[in-house]
Amino acid sequence: MICAVYKSRLKADSYLFVEKRNEFERVPEALMEMFGAPTLVMMLPLSKRDHLGFADINKVKSELLNKGYYLQVPPPKVNLLEEHKKAIGYSGK
Repeated sequence: MICAVYKSRLKADSYLFVEKRNEFERVPEALMEMFGAPTLVMMLPLSKRDHLGFADINKVKSELLNKGYYLQVPPPKVNLLEEHKKAIGYSGK
């Protein structure tokens, strides 16, 4: 299984995996509007891989087969200051 990976020009660190290059018919129109004009990053042979950087490869394969696309978004940013305050029991009062 080979898929095409595109990056978003509007959403930083967001990637759209589709079954075939330049075929976005199965991607919802609202998602394409939010994603913006896709820029091809690479053609990726999934069958030769057992893992991906930030995405679960089995989920990517499953979503591609079932929905025709997979959207990878960056993990939420952690506010280290707030985490530290919680760790030391600071309530801010």
